[in-house]
Amino acid sequence: MGRFPFPMPNGWFAVGWSDELPAGALRAVRYFDRELIVLRGEDGAARVFDAYCPHLGAHLGHGGKVEGDGVRCPFHGWRYDGRGQCVEIPYAKRIPRKARLVAWETVEKNGLVFVWRHAEGAPPSWQVPDVPELADAAWTAPERREWVVRSAAQEMAENTLDPAHFRYVHGTAAIPETERAEMRGHVLHVVSHNRVATPRGEQRGRIEIESHGLGFGVTHFTGVADLLVLTAGAPLDAERSHTRLQFLVRKLADSDATRGVGRAFIAEIERQFAQDVPIWENKRHLEQPLLVEGEAGIALLRRWARQFYS
Repeated sequence: MGRFPFPMPNGWFAVGWSDELPAGALRAVRYFDRELIVLRGEDGAARVFDAYCPHLGAHLGHGGKVEGDGVRCPFHGWRYDGRGQCVEIPYAKRIPRKARLVAWETVEKNGLVFVWRHAEGAPPSWQVPDVPELADAAWTAPERREWVVRSAAQEMAENTLDPAHFRYVHGTAAIPETERAEMRGHVLHVVSHNRVATPRGEQRGRIEIESHGLGFGVTHFTGVADLLVLTAGAPLDAERSHTRLQFLVRKLADSDATRGVGRAFIAEIERQFAQDVPIWENKRHLEQPLLVEGEAGIALLRRWARQFYS
């Protein structure tokens, strides 16, 4: 048993940005403690495969070439199609029956390439939602940030329902109030309220979070301005997570004001994330924590998260 008592979760997880994968591109990545390749075929579709050629173990991410909707191995020229099946061995007539790559269920949504990961190979039981604000001219283009954190997805997600930490880790003026938190199948829905100091005095803000499994979440802030954060995380291995954030702001009448709000918004999220990292990276997961009033949400999140483990 490692640092955490739970395995890597099942679900949809982001393994790359869509616009960083032009047609014909192939990238080597590592997620779920496995070497993978992410490519975009000539048909325009993104695909993800296990990285090693089953012939003699060459890593297709180092010298492999995209051909058609698949990849050709740099070692002996074996060619695999978009389903991972070997369809050509240049110097042999017979193709071994087991000559195929593991192909991962892949979708592109919200500017990201997602794969479905399930420890037992079960098919997807839900889909990544579309975020309409990304295509809405009333909202700014997304700004992005990325972090690698030595922690697990569930451990990081618990902050969602840990209102007291905002006061003591982030120094907020008050502890946010949770209006409701509920499980809706694979979705965790949380609504809370906070108080924000502004030049016009303190204002009440609303925070609505929808977590779709442990790999994708949408957080909508309303109050001083309308703000949106898209969170996409993926396990690199049993103890490290790759987190990608996208920030959007509903445009104000004045473009300078919009930029100012956006800068302040992103800076505050970055500040809080940086403060969370040393806690995440050095804490232990306690299976029976000593919870007090106001902390029932942590137990709720843990019950919700159980469905994502095999």
